[in-house]
Amino acid sequence: MLLNTARLPAFLLMSLFAFPVLADDEDTAAICAEAEERYVDMFGHPSADEDGVTVVKMFKYKFCPENLSVPVGTTVRWVNVDKRTSHSVILKEEGVPESDRLFPEENFEFTFLTAGPTQNYLCGPHWETQKMIGMITVTH
Repeated sequence: MLLNTARLPAFLLMSLFAFPVLADDEDTAAICAEAEERYVDMFGHPSADEDGVTVVKMFKYKFCPENLSVPVGTTVRWVNVDKRTSHSVILKEEGVPESDRLFPEENFEFTFLTAGPTQNYLCGPHWETQKMIGMITVTH
């Protein structure tokens, strides 16, 4: 098979843009897997086993999961599973003031009472510098 060199630059250009996205997804998946391991080490059970709440872990300047969809009435618990870094939670669209700084093993909870469009949740000290931003959709 002959290589069409006229198409090679376009292929290389597309590859440069495609692979960083894949790498970022893989990095996030690895970070979130490590966050879950830390959660289990801290609390003795998987985050999915928490009764009555949906857990979002905060670890290495990421929210895990970054994208969340929950029904109305769901309580979301953000838990800091980092070793030394403090985080906070901001829910601008809900009109909720920034939470206190959450140090390792501390958490913040909020119950979503109305459905609506996708909205961001942010880490106060890290959303601008580290892009620590998550998204939640509350459904009927």
